[in-house]
Amino acid sequence: MAHLRRVGTTYLPVQDVRRAADWYEAKLGARLNFIDDEKAIVEMAGQSFFLVLAEDGATANFRDRKGHRRFSLTFEVDGMDELEELRESLQERHVIVGDVEDRGHMGNNFVFYDLCGNVFDVWSELSP
Repeated sequence: MAHLRRVGTTYLPVQDVRRAADWYEAKLGARLNFIDDEKAIVEMAGQSFFLVLAEDGATANFRDRKGHRRFSLTFEVDGMDELEELRESLQERHVIVGDVEDRGHMGNNFVFYDLCGNVFDVWSELSP
């Protein structure tokens, strides 16, 4: 039986394709594979991200039933040392980051924001 094997591409709304691509390269170490007026394709964390020109204010975030702003994507690092190292590195590059949180499950997390307001999560554990 055929089954889903992996996530190949994630689409993220941005308001300025060139500026967003430059930000992802400089702040997250993404590699630019393609760019035109409507989209940029960057490679990071083992997958492609399409940075797509979208309406002003559009983000990949959503609100849960209690009204809390949520992220749609969690990146993983290997352990607390890497989590703290990445958080410090992002802060040094002037990326907006949240506090390290214990959310009641194995490991800890923090969130960070791109220049368009997309919020992402980082977890200190690698999924099996």
